[in-house]
Amino acid sequence: MRLMQNTNINFVGMRKVAYVISVILILAGVVGLFVRGLNWSIDFTSGVAAKVDMKAADSSVPPIMIDELRTVLKNNGFPEAEIQHVGPVDDATFMIKIKSAESKAEVSGDTKNVIIDIITQNFPKHVEGRDVNRDVIEEIYEVGPKVGSELRTNSMLAVVIALILMIVYIWFRFELTFGLMAIAALAHDVIIIVGIFALTGKEITIQIIAALLTIVGYSINDTIVIFDRIREDLKLRRKEPIDQVINYSINETLSRTVITSGTTFITALSLYLFGGTVLNDFAFAICLGVIFGTYSSIFVASNLVIDITKATHKEKQAVQHLTRRK
Repeated sequence: MRLMQNTNINFVGMRKVAYVISVILILAGVVGLFVRGLNWSIDFTSGVAAKVDMKAADSSVPPIMIDELRTVLKNNGFPEAEIQHVGPVDDATFMIKIKSAESKAEVSGDTKNVIIDIITQNFPKHVEGRDVNRDVIEEIYEVGPKVGSELRTNSMLAVVIALILMIVYIWFRFELTFGLMAIAALAHDVIIIVGIFALTGKEITIQIIAALLTIVGYSINDTIVIFDRIREDLKLRRKEPIDQVINYSINETLSRTVITSGTTFITALSLYLFGGTVLNDFAFAICLGVIFGTYSSIFVASNLVIDITKATHKEKQAVQHLTRRK
């Protein structure tokens, strides 16, 4: 299936405009990181997480809605408490996460009693006839600052290791310049997306780290498809300048890129619109990743290869290295 046949868009000729757009987006992201910083969830900082079962013993009592619970916690000093459903909505089971700095109250061993008091005072019908410590508060655990800091460091390390291993892979499969520029394009995507999360104040959770790693994998796959076509076209068009060959290759893979990115984006957008609060931020990150990953694969990675090989006078060397590989 080909949506776009025989296109001849001058992507290489538009690279300077693309560079300007990328620099503006990266600077905005960096400013967001330095000015506002990242809003780490309790998984990366410290706080308390509690799993509560709010289904009443009396079946005639309607189940609590998540917005009701959120409003009650907000009115009792926890405006930024993170709440999500666990299991079916009708089960009225929630995971409540409270950061240490959210309230003047100590979020430590005393937090369990604070949560119990809030629930018993505001939802007496849902607690009546049940053991609060066993039936209502199903589990509760505390994340200390040391554990959160280690998890944050390990998450960042996971992203960095993934990028380094990709450089090694592309180096052996293509050529070092291609590998470095592909990683530069990935860093471009990650910085912009993390910057948007900083500017919007959205939480960085374990799910968002998973989304970033997913984005890295998706974007590098898109870039490698274009690099593969460039390598094949360089063998067939040995006498043509490298920038013309690369532009031709990008146009040849454009139909595949649009179809793949389009279907992925529609799926992620559906999750964002209809997936509920739990999936909202994850789907938002994936949507951004598809947009910027596609953009960087077309306008950044390949164009950087052109400019770097010309600037270092390694254009012929790079071509020879690629075309001699089977």
